[in-house]
Amino acid sequence: MATTFRTAVVRTPGGPESIEIIDVPVVEPGPGEIRVEIAGAAVNPVDLAVAAGVFHGLGLVDQPEHTGLGWDFAGTVTAAGPDAGLPVGSRVAGLVAGFDRDFGTYAEQLVVPASDAALVPDGLDLATAATVPLNSLAAAQLVDLLGDGEGRSLLVTGAAGAVGGNVVPLAQDRGWQVTGLARAEDEEFVRGLGAGFTTRAAPGWDAVADGAALQEQGVELVRDGGLFVGVQPGAEPAEVRGVTVRVVVAHPDGARLARLLDATASGRLPARVHAVVPLDQVAAAHRAVAKGGVRGKYVLRP
Repeated sequence: MATTFRTAVVRTPGGPESIEIIDVPVVEPGPGEIRVEIAGAAVNPVDLAVAAGVFHGLGLVDQPEHTGLGWDFAGTVTAAGPDAGLPVGSRVAGLVAGFDRDFGTYAEQLVVPASDAALVPDGLDLATAATVPLNSLAAAQLVDLLGDGEGRSLLVTGAAGAVGGNVVPLAQDRGWQVTGLARAEDEEFVRGLGAGFTTRAAPGWDAVADGAALQEQGVELVRDGGLFVGVQPGAEPAEVRGVTVRVVVAHPDGARLARLLDATASGRLPARVHAVVPLDQVAAAHRAVAKGGVRGKYVLRP
């Protein structure tokens, strides 16, 4: 059995070219933990920010050797510690959160708490499942911050994006009257989620869910005394005109993720894979995501 595995890290962050793939020792799972052989790890904007040193600059990363890349994963359980509750052979997906860590999901394997993972439904392939955890949990936890809509108006910026596309149906479930802000070519997708659609929004919304990270521009769209929920931790816009500003910080929740994976498998929530590429092509994948305009995720396969 191999004693090491490959994982992607940055030592001195500087964008895609600073990403290295190194060998690290295999670790056995402890009580309540599982080791997962990774089949897919999604590339998210937050990963580009980590590789660029954004969170190092904010003082949120303090790793002496290297920082691990990747938040989402899907794969197969190859070892389980005592009381893990997920047997070897289980197909699972999960989220590794937090910025200050020396490992990530861009890897051949990883050890995580079993409570942070969820079973992947039979109807969902692992590459698609790998795109679900971060974006669906961020969206669900963002909607928690919005609370019940009671028929009030909600503008979702970036409504055709990975987080926004999940916020739209989840917010509708909580009673919000949702309109999606996106590019003209995304109208069919957004309306297909049951939302209204606009390419240019005027101020006056009861709440804004800022999937596009418009930040201060997004706050300007909220009516006086309304609610703004952002997606950039550590960079909250100022509260003005009585607007309440909150920011979602996605955190693992295996039980909730199980429900979100089921909703994805049933088609209730969108999941889009743009391309599955080898882990060795991680820098190229980051450069492609940085260019923008891609609908669907790049998924890295070790």
